Amino acid sequence: MFENLSERLERSFKILKGEGKITEINVSETVKDIRKALLDADVSYKVAKEFCDGVKAEAMGQNVLTAVKPQQMMVKIVRDKLAEFMGGGSTDINVKGTPGIVLVAGLNGSGKTTFSAKLANMLARKKGMKVLLAACDTFRPAAIDQLKVLGEQVGVPVYTEEGVRDPVKIARDAVAKAKADGISVVIVDTAGRLAVDRELMDEISLMHSSLSPTETLFVVDAMTGQDAVETAKAFNEAVDFDGVVLTKMDGDTRGGAALSIKAVTGKPIKFIGSGEKMEAIDVFHPDRIADRILGMGDVVSLVEKAQEQFDEKQARETRKKLARNQFNFNDFLDQMRQVQKMGSVKDLASMIPGMDRALKDVDVPDDAFKPTEAMIQSMTPYEREHPEVINGSRRKRIADGSGRSIAEVNRLLKQFEGSRKMMKMAMDGSLAMRIKGMRH
Repeated sequence: MFENLSERLERSFKILKGEGKITEINVSETVKDIRKALLDADVSYKVAKEFCDGVKAEAMGQNVLTAVKPQQMMVKIVRDKLAEFMGGGSTDINVKGTPGIVLVAGLNGSGKTTFSAKLANMLARKKGMKVLLAACDTFRPAAIDQLKVLGEQVGVPVYTEEGVRDPVKIARDAVAKAKADGISVVIVDTAGRLAVDRELMDEISLMHSSLSPTETLFVVDAMTGQDAVETAKAFNEAVDFDGVVLTKMDGDTRGGAALSIKAVTGKPIKFIGSGEKMEAIDVFHPDRIADRILGMGDVVSLVEKAQEQFDEKQARETRKKLARNQFNFNDFLDQMRQVQKMGSVKDLASMIPGMDRALKDVDVPDDAFKPTEAMIQSMTPYEREHPEVINGSRRKRIADGSGRSIAEVNRLLKQFEGSRKMMKMAMDGSLAMRIKGMRH
């Protein structure tokens, strides 16, 4: 996400490196380079110009403290301006009502149906809400079946009406069922088209006026760049939506849509989707995204993701086992699976400051843990509980059983032992003492 833009902006800031003070000449040169970086990222010329004019005005109006270098100051100004252009702060979804109605609109292929299921999963898991998905895309033949499959996957019921072609009737009946069954939120998946046309606009306008939704979300494929912004503009004029959802943020996106949509439509980006997993949906935080664009990481989001998967009961058991030196490969495997649930390894690593650059040309597949899992599963139950018994002949059997080499098994055992020691040190406080000693 934003990889090329991050690199270009980093190069732009280097113009100010070594400069003792801010001048109109060096600021103009830096801002000119920033504008080029934004245009390359598929930000429209108008938005890029407005952004750069704001950065320049702020930079020239600053009284630079002697302790702050011009380059550092420019990074802060650009970071704050990026956050401001993308909306300033996160905007919550409005699902209040009896029931709350969320209308999901967008073009075909934008990811509406997948997002509807992801949102249902998020509201059910994180907010404990009773959710109903309404299958109202009667235009695309496979849409209803797709929503049924996804609904089953996330454990959320899907309302359908066999043979009915009128999406407004289906949506109204779904809302009536939700009222009768005490369901708190209805998510309405609507039909799209390949492009913005009168038929689509009429249909979505009719759905909107008939349902009076508490929230209308426009879903757009971030990879389409400026086309995404223009489509959002057209939809907004038709239904005056409440917010935008950017999907496929894990693809080869240059970031132009994320940087332009709020400035062009005046509507906030509320969610971003980055992957096929049902958990791959995040609330859009402009300030955190600005940090990631400028290579500062996003530790807050990383911690939040970890907390979502955190099992307090399991953590207490792990602490007891570590205290008794009984932490074994079953526990190691459980912890590894919790990390996997948090998202793609590369995406998680990119939230750590500096790691995005370190992993730039490194391919980190989502199944990176599979070889480790295969080796652990090739161990006998006794070996998993008592790693100390794994001798040479057992290592060979584990390697043969998992299709890995003995060297890989040895590496896993060493990694396991290192993890166990680190966790024990963290638990008894000696790790913090060592780190403190290294600093002095």
